[in-house]
Amino acid sequence: MDSSKKFLDTARRVIRTEAGALETLAAGLDGGFADAVEQILETPGRVIVSGIGKSGHIARKIAATFASTGTPSQFVHPAEASHGDLGMITKSDVVLAISNSGEAPELANLLAYTRRFGIPLIGLTSRRDSTLAREADIVIEMPRTGEACTTGVVPTNSTTMTLALGDALAVSLMDHRAFTAEDFRDYHPGGKLGSRLARVRDLMHGDDRVPLAGTDTPMSDCLLTISQKGFGVVGVLNDDGQLSGIVTDGDLRRNMAGLLDKSAGDVMTRDPRTIGPDSLAEEAVAVMEDNKITCLFVVDPEGSRRVVGILHIHDCLRAGVV
Repeated sequence: MDSSKKFLDTARRVIRTEAGALETLAAGLDGGFADAVEQILETPGRVIVSGIGKSGHIARKIAATFASTGTPSQFVHPAEASHGDLGMITKSDVVLAISNSGEAPELANLLAYTRRFGIPLIGLTSRRDSTLAREADIVIEMPRTGEACTTGVVPTNSTTMTLALGDALAVSLMDHRAFTAEDFRDYHPGGKLGSRLARVRDLMHGDDRVPLAGTDTPMSDCLLTISQKGFGVVGVLNDDGQLSGIVTDGDLRRNMAGLLDKSAGDVMTRDPRTIGPDSLAEEAVAVMEDNKITCLFVVDPEGSRRVVGILHIHDCLRAGVV
């Protein structure tokens, strides 16, 4: 058999085996999962997640997912817990201990600590008769599907199911708390996700950076403003201070004959496209791309069309929005 075909066959078998394990997991979820969600919601402190070996790696990811989605959480290494890190756990916390076998000896001191101080303990294991399950207040039991490797001993199905259960807990908590994309951005301001959730107000220029003129302003003054502000446009305000038009490079070209004898109101394009300060920057980029323009005036969201800023496509590029 061609080696590449053999590798692909193995990969597909593993993925299908793990997918089947997830289906079994979903079908077998019971009240233990719901009880765990309720316990976490009732906990005034943090979710302390712990595990050793492969379960420890998954536990770190679960703690990170909790923390970034509105559930304060921290990973505590069970071996380090036995050497002082138990002090990180308070009576206001809840402990989520993960062990596929439920018999990891490194968890012993952590379990004893929760029992001594009455700290709620959620056990995530595949063995209902294990030490972890017996000691836990709430048990989330995974089905014993075997592993995806040919030897049946390398953590594959079990770690995939554990990871999925962690995500299921986090999303259940998110849904209950009505956690929004805006909330996520507050916890995750960096990276591509943060930039995709940036608001116009985060990127716009305000105050004296905004190029503005009145409808009666001579075009000679408008040209100076365009040059000084550097956005290639000037917004035109009516007598009530509301944005009524915009003078762009295209307007200048269309009015070259006698341009300096005209006012901003004579040259401007009326009712220009605008955006609100609370709109997503991605939405502003879409408006600019759809209308083939490079900047948008930002107006008061209350509908008064009073200018509060200006956003250029380059601001979005620098922020990684596009």
